[in-house]
Amino acid sequence: MHLSSSDWRQLLDWAETAGDHECCGLLRGEGDRVAAVELAQNVATDPERHFEIDPAILFSTGKDVRSGGIPVLGFFHSHPNGVAAPSPTDVAHAPPEQHIWLIIANDAITAWQPVIAGDRVTGFTPVMLLVEG
Repeated sequence: MHLSSSDWRQLLDWAETAGDHECCGLLRGEGDRVAAVELAQNVATDPERHFEIDPAILFSTGKDVRSGGIPVLGFFHSHPNGVAAPSPTDVAHAPPEQHIWLIIANDAITAWQPVIAGDRVTGFTPVMLLVEG
């Protein structure tokens, strides 16, 4: 997965600004290249331990993609606990779709792809993240 250095810095800034809350948002692009990162409101009832992307953003993004906008490659969120790997909660709540997941923690960003069995995610495998520019 390819990510620009400016998007890398932006993701780290959003995670730092969110502090003890998880920040979250969308990765848009094509193939293996992220063209844009988009911050979304975390509407989870416990944003210090969970994230939920605002459904209105997901709806409007879907509408944009259907009208020719940049496709959604995946999602990102931060882990204020400092663990840059998917949590059991991430596994339990991830939709069974082949999207890339970026996790931001302790000034690091890691990339993951869900492992899907039937209609559920059973885990994640690491994906190489190349920061360019």
